[in-house]
Amino acid sequence: MDSAPTEREMEILKVLWRIEEGSVRDVHARLEPESGLHFNTIQTQLRIMDDKGLVAHRREGRSFLYRPLRTREDVSSRFLHKVYDGALNELVLNMLNSEKLSDKDLVELESLITEARQKKARTRKGRK
Repeated sequence: MDSAPTEREMEILKVLWRIEEGSVRDVHARLEPESGLHFNTIQTQLRIMDDKGLVAHRREGRSFLYRPLRTREDVSSRFLHKVYDGALNELVLNMLNSEKLSDKDLVELESLITEARQKKARTRKGRK
């Protein structure tokens, strides 16, 4: 099945992206303080995410260890195409207009853009 993650699934994916692989207990320990979600809720959610192809699991002893099958980049790309029809400039303009970005945030964005340009230039040179 190929579906976009729900808000709760995104929270679980964020944990798994940070820890790379973990048990229900690992995910619960990181989510519970903020979300208040019960262990059984996270366990059920991870099973659903496994069925949806968002995570995979392996057995270690009596526990399942879960790992994300989707990367941040993959989820971001799907979001961009779903909401903005792939128009990155619209996404960035909406973000800049709707968020109160600090000067530090703007400097960081400029730096990321510069890095992306340099990477693209290196890639082009490598093809020639």
